[in-house]
Order: sequence, then structure tokens, then C-alpha cells
Amino acid sequence: QVQFVESGGGYVQPGESLRLSCRTSGIVFRLAHMGWYRQAPGKQREWVATIRINNNTNYTDSVKGRFTISRDNAKKTLYLQMNSLKPEDTAAYYCNEDDGGVPTFQFWGQGTQVTVSP
Repeated sequence: QVQFVESGGGYVQPGESLRLSCRTSGIVFRLAHMGWYRQAPGKQREWVATIRINNNTNYTDSVKGRFTISRDNAKKTLYLQMNSLKPEDTAAYYCNEDDGGVPTFQFWGQGTQVTVSP
């Protein structure tokens, strides 16, 4: 059974940092391109970043230079280091196997909430 378990969110002030984690099970993680997505209140879920099995990465323009996606194949875990957070980064963050910025699976974990506010 495929599962994604996100954690690491919180309530921070603008300019602060958070590191999100996504533990996976049920997939061959080392052979999976992986992505982070987020959904702000009242908005559709959007793609944030992708890391491929060769560790090449891509980011949506709004987070370039601030966020870093990484992976630990031994732990089957995906990470998102978020620096210089802005109020517009406020959202629930989710991970999924990724195919060019499109989630592979049509189900999601519980997500982890990130709130950026003064």
C-alpha cells in the first residue's frame, strides 16, 4: 500500500525557515521521481518542486532560490528546506511521486500545514 506521511510544518514569521519531511512506503523510492505540492486556502493544489532519481531538481518560479528539495533513498524520505519564508507560502504541503510536475497518484497524505505570518 502506497503511503505518504508529511511532517515538519509549523507557524513561523516571515524570513524564517522550516524543513519538511515526507516518509514514503509502498513505492520503490530510489526509482521514483518525487515532488512537493501545496494548497493554499481557497486555491487549487499547485506543484512546488521536483527531484528526479538522478537528483536533478526543478522549482516553481516563486520558490526558486529559497526552497531546496532533497531525498534520502536509504530512508525513503523526501525533504523540502524552506528559507526566507513569505506569507504567500502559507499552505498545506504534500508530497507525491512526480511525473514532470504532475502527481503520479490520485491520493494524498494528510499534508503538513505551513503558516507564515508576522
